[in-house]
Amino acid sequence: MSQHISRLILLSVCFTQTAVAQPGRSRLPLPKSVQLTANIPYADTENSRQQLDLLLPTERERKKLPVIVFVHGGAWRGGDRRAGHRRLADYVASGQYAGVSVGYRLTDQAHWPAQIHDCKAAIRWIRAHAQEYQLDADHIGVSGSSAGGHLVAMLGVSGNTDKLDGTLGSHRQQSSSVACVIDEYGPSDLLAMKDYPSRMNHDEPASPEGRLVGGRVSDHPQTARSASPVTWVSAESPPFLIVHGDKDPLVPFNQSERLQSALKQAGGEVSLITVQEGGHGGFRNPDIARRQRAFFDRHLRGISAAFEDVSLPSQPQ
Repeated sequence: MSQHISRLILLSVCFTQTAVAQPGRSRLPLPKSVQLTANIPYADTENSRQQLDLLLPTERERKKLPVIVFVHGGAWRGGDRRAGHRRLADYVASGQYAGVSVGYRLTDQAHWPAQIHDCKAAIRWIRAHAQEYQLDADHIGVSGSSAGGHLVAMLGVSGNTDKLDGTLGSHRQQSSSVACVIDEYGPSDLLAMKDYPSRMNHDEPASPEGRLVGGRVSDHPQTARSASPVTWVSAESPPFLIVHGDKDPLVPFNQSERLQSALKQAGGEVSLITVQEGGHGGFRNPDIARRQRAFFDRHLRGISAAFEDVSLPSQPQ
């Protein structure tokens, strides 16, 4: 049994994009056109996980900038917000966007719903400080991968309910809703994950999902449903772009199909990029990044673009 649990823990590290670290300066040199303000508390606590990093361009295209918020992956048990600097740098360097990379409490500190409470508090902080940093509070988009994809999907579908808002921070009068979501291979229906091929048993207490809900997933159905984006989908959900490899060995591809189906049934706007032979991230096809940029440009800057479901190779051809 101990070997089995150890194997689950080892496999869950595959979810983790980066080692746990104390964020400070960026991992990579940022362009001179990007100004980084790091370690900003958003929840009125001294917990370093409840901080965000703000990236602003030194030269702006317009006075008030739309905001792209990145939420890191790591199986809800690892990773840190500096992973978002690289993802946001090109957007911010263009002068067309502000960027925010958000940290949140991991499962060694707290179980669900602490993670979404943190993310929502961060969105409220952005709105409360929009005038100070000249941000467009009406145009906040979110992006994340793996566990971060799950959390940004939750931000999208639960923006119009107060059941997951929590009580963190000084800005509870602000909305935690977002204008659009890019979900990269995030879990969407925790109770169904064990029913599809994967390198791990997602029902086990030592699995990432088990650690999130506080035990065997099937023994905590109410918490698992609360932590599943499909539970909260409504006609008011914002536009979604979902990206997922059809050979993902960790988060079954069916998870994105389930979320897409739920959004469509609710009348929502959703497009799915199926990455052919794609695994758990690591996609190098620049067309994927171009479509993501066009998605944000459409919903945050009003630039016309058409979207439909598409299947793309993971590598450039």
